[in-house]
Amino acid sequence: MAELIRIYEENPNAKDIKKVVDVLRNGGLIIYPTDTVYGLGCDITNTSALERIAQIKNVKLDKANFSFICQDLSNISDYVKHIDTQTFKILKRCLPGPYTFILPGNSNLPSVFKKKKTVGIRVPNNNICMAIVKQLGNPIVSTSIRDEDEVIEYTTDPELILEKWDKLVDIVVDGGYGDNTPSTVIDLTTSSPEVIRQGKGSLEIM
Repeated sequence: MAELIRIYEENPNAKDIKKVVDVLRNGGLIIYPTDTVYGLGCDITNTSALERIAQIKNVKLDKANFSFICQDLSNISDYVKHIDTQTFKILKRCLPGPYTFILPGNSNLPSVFKKKKTVGIRVPNNNICMAIVKQLGNPIVSTSIRDEDEVIEYTTDPELILEKWDKLVDIVVDGGYGDNTPSTVIDLTTSSPEVIRQGKGSLEIM
């Protein structure tokens, strides 16, 4: 049975954030708010938790396209190869914000992702998930909880999310109603930025 924890974005309660972080450190799965849709996440360093997420999403872990929720630009550089000036300027302009950037991964990636040449990086503009990542001390590996049947309520209302995910995760963080538009995905591994998916993030900022 998952626990529903209400956390306010304006001023996340430190005790509640610690509770969520403790669950992550113990290999638990959480559903939490971002600046786009609610995400399903776990500690990047916990292989068994990563395997649980892959099983839920019905994908092979080494082939899964999960995002890394990072705290800031320096946190991103822990997991990606050298960031050139153009790429740095784009990241600095857009983050924190509703974007996922595809970047070349480096040797610090968890062993289960070693075969992957690229990683999706996010720094959401949401105080709750940023407080969680900051206290955890490393990224959350994340995937959105969009439903195959596109039933909007399931992705936006935390109580309905709890109803659906109750037996699959350990905590649902209620940060209020979520958005139903995913992040804009931009590939920065090519010579010029390539939009893979137009989502909430404006392309004008590019």
